[in-house]
Amino acid sequence: MTVSIEKDDHVWTVIHDRPEARNGMDPESAQALYEAFLAFDADDEAYVAVLWGAGGNFCAGWDLKYASTLTDEKLHREMVRDLAFPTGANTPPRGALGPTRLELNKPVIGAVEGAAVAGGMELAMWCDVRVMAADAYMGVYCRRWGITLMDGGTVRLPRLVGQGRALEIAMTGRQVPAEECGRIGLAEKIVPTGQTRQAAEAMAHEIARFPQMAVRADRQAIIETRGMPVRDALRFEWAHGMDAIREEGVAGAARFRDGAGRSGDFVNI
Repeated sequence: MTVSIEKDDHVWTVIHDRPEARNGMDPESAQALYEAFLAFDADDEAYVAVLWGAGGNFCAGWDLKYASTLTDEKLHREMVRDLAFPTGANTPPRGALGPTRLELNKPVIGAVEGAAVAGGMELAMWCDVRVMAADAYMGVYCRRWGITLMDGGTVRLPRLVGQGRALEIAMTGRQVPAEECGRIGLAEKIVPTGQTRQAAEAMAHEIARFPQMAVRADRQAIIETRGMPVRDALRFEWAHGMDAIREEGVAGAARFRDGAGRSGDFVNI
């Protein structure tokens, strides 16, 4: 098994373990990763997930040794039949990198060590938040091999860093080191090498402590209202926020009234 799951209370750590290929993604690993995140989203006791690549690399992208074996017939069969968007499907098909087409209801934190390049960069950008090691790096390395971004890279990269910078990074295929990733919005936290999983799991547990309807409502509003007219976005925020307030907010206000969380205390909540 190249994909495993470790559970700690409400936090799942999904591990991709294919170090001989720098965690390059083949179809079997992609399917296993896709199924792992569907299971995470469906489990009521799972609140936050961490995605981590074992062996010192997050993901080197689509396994090009595997890709080089594809005949025209096999490429057509896998890409058109297995990975294309079927009409009327309720659940998006997996991408070449696995879960990159899924729109989950819960947060995922990417723990990025070493290389997160080509499709691996797309997989990292699929995560809500990225924690990167100081010597980790991203880059559209597939540029040099004639492989396009097919797992959301052309969609998510400009949303994270802006159109001009996205075009420069995508067209040059250059390395983007962790320090720059943090500066331009490709990473939210930089930590010492070897500590990304620990830091990402700590963040996940911090998020998991809070009432989850409110966490998910705010997360959904931030994601879904991007590009909406302001008035439509405000309506969306209001409608989804009120459901959480009814279910959790009134009880939370009562806890505050009774003495919890005073002076900004996040421990006693």
